[in-house]
Amino acid sequence: MGLNPRFRFDSFIVGAGNRLAVSAARAVAEAPGAVYNPLFIYAKSGLGKTHLLQALGHAVGEQQPQARVRYVTLEEFVEEYHAAVAAGQSDAFRRGAEETDVLLLDDVQFLADRREMQAELLRLSEVLQAAAHQLVLTSDRPPAEIRDLDERLITRLSGGLLVDIAPPDYETRLAILRHKAEERGVRMAAGVLEAAAEVAVANVRELLGLGNRLIAFQTVNEAPLTPESARALLTGEVPTAPAPAGEAARAPEPPPPAEPVDDFSSFLSVVSQSVARQLEAWKGRVSEAVMRWKGQGYGTGRLEALLALDEIPDVDGELARFDADVAQLRALAEMVVHFDSAAAGSVLFKDPDRVAEARAWVARVREGASPPPGPSAALSFAALIVGSANETAVRAAGEVASDPGQHYNPLVIVGPTGTGKTHLLHATGTAMLAARPSAIVACVSAQTFFEELVSAIHGQREDWWRRRYRGADALLLDDAHLLAGKERTQEELFNLFNAFQDSGRQLVFTSDRLPQQLEGVAQRLVSRLSGGLVVQIGAPDRDMRAEMVQRLLAANHVTADAGVVDYLAARQADGPRAVAGLVQRVVQSIDPTRESLTVVMARLALEGDVERVSAVLAAASTVPDGIDPLLRSREKVVWEWPDVGDRLVEELR
Repeated sequence: MGLNPRFRFDSFIVGAGNRLAVSAARAVAEAPGAVYNPLFIYAKSGLGKTHLLQALGHAVGEQQPQARVRYVTLEEFVEEYHAAVAAGQSDAFRRGAEETDVLLLDDVQFLADRREMQAELLRLSEVLQAAAHQLVLTSDRPPAEIRDLDERLITRLSGGLLVDIAPPDYETRLAILRHKAEERGVRMAAGVLEAAAEVAVANVRELLGLGNRLIAFQTVNEAPLTPESARALLTGEVPTAPAPAGEAARAPEPPPPAEPVDDFSSFLSVVSQSVARQLEAWKGRVSEAVMRWKGQGYGTGRLEALLALDEIPDVDGELARFDADVAQLRALAEMVVHFDSAAAGSVLFKDPDRVAEARAWVARVREGASPPPGPSAALSFAALIVGSANETAVRAAGEVASDPGQHYNPLVIVGPTGTGKTHLLHATGTAMLAARPSAIVACVSAQTFFEELVSAIHGQREDWWRRRYRGADALLLDDAHLLAGKERTQEELFNLFNAFQDSGRQLVFTSDRLPQQLEGVAQRLVSRLSGGLVVQIGAPDRDMRAEMVQRLLAANHVTADAGVVDYLAARQADGPRAVAGLVQRVVQSIDPTRESLTVVMARLALEGDVERVSAVLAAASTVPDGIDPLLRSREKVVWEWPDVGDRLVEELR
């Protein structure tokens, strides 16, 4: 049936705003096709349409196990229809739909501008009603408000029962929060959930996001939440760093396939003549081939093995087979780049002994079975520095990684540029793979996600692109704010989002601002992002900065005097990237193989005229004998000043 096991009537909180819709859905579940056919439920995003639709399907399945119940989104329905038409199986598609006892069709607002699908749905609704088969539909607006919808279809869809779902009132919000806390086994202090229910939210999904935030915060902190602290946490009174302009973590472009090195021609001709005079003629030909193909980056182990033979091999045949294998590899690389530009850089296409393996891999890529970009193994939880600024986010990410799809889904990590969001995202994916190596974890920046889709549209291979991502076990999307204004990409992500949540697969996002602040992003996506757990990462505190400085100095093999770490950690920095910039400036000003970094050196590098002072210090070459050893330091005292201007301490008046 394709139904989410969590979406049932007993987990749906009934209130004044949804009571009529729930009653109608229960009535239809008890007697499919006999009342309210079709049933049309409409509401804004995040108010429980999909939950109620699938709960109806579960109820029918429990009461009538023999009934054929099918849940499908309109986008999936359209894709199946187009695939059937392309395969010449449109009649089979229609028969399958007509034989369904209860058809649950979600998000029909996407019928706008799809004339052929409107005609198909009109025909199907007539057949289903004539056979007393039930049709239930959901939309974010009533039929009459769906743009460019056929009048006949509006009449047909409105002919059963139209019912809406309104935003939850205070009592319903409180009941939902209590249900969420009980479901997670978390007990809140008196008044906490009541205070949270007072917060104005646009939909249930955002309300669940607030509940997740309370649960996560109380899990991390030893002291229980109070109504005041809960209200401050949820209303944004807790100060956070401003969100700067978006950052794009674009994946590096793969290197272009190596071009034949024609410049070797004359050189190789000379070499071959020389080799031919010193070796047997056949070895000269093989040696020339080895040099030529090595120059183009191909593995030549097979040809080099020929040179070790005592007997003369079939040189013409071996060289011809090698050339043919290289030609196949080039053709395969050109073929795969049409689907996945990054795949063309695989080492498979440079090893003539692995042609069969390369051919099989290309076949998987063409079928959409090749995995999408994954997380970087270099970005792990172990490499993270955890402190007050990111403790909640790291804890939540750890829970998600240990049990994907079961805790916070989606998890949304929010923070300014350079605070470590991307590191935490990749660390989550890396931990998922460590726990389950066979899993497919898609970890990609929003910009790359967008560019891949554009490339797929250009090459008319959108279905391949969709299959590739829908085959993943988890989707981790970096810099979601970069999707603003990209309507087609948002639509594809919306469908992916639904598919992943319905199947219990994990979704993780990062953004430089809260979901409600994402301008240019569709409300249906915003509400889904708000419905999980939204955690924020702020600027690192002093202890975190100190640990970052220590690690960076050690990585650069720099010995530092006491006080250097404290001095650098005391300087304000918005995130790990800014701390790394400070340390890099200091390290570049010294010779780490000969000097120990002092506080004075660090201050000169960050605050002073480094070039002028360094020249003066270098000119001070002698310290008289008999001077107190405490003064024998170039930074503490300089005895000879070549330039009289450098001796001036105070201008004479």
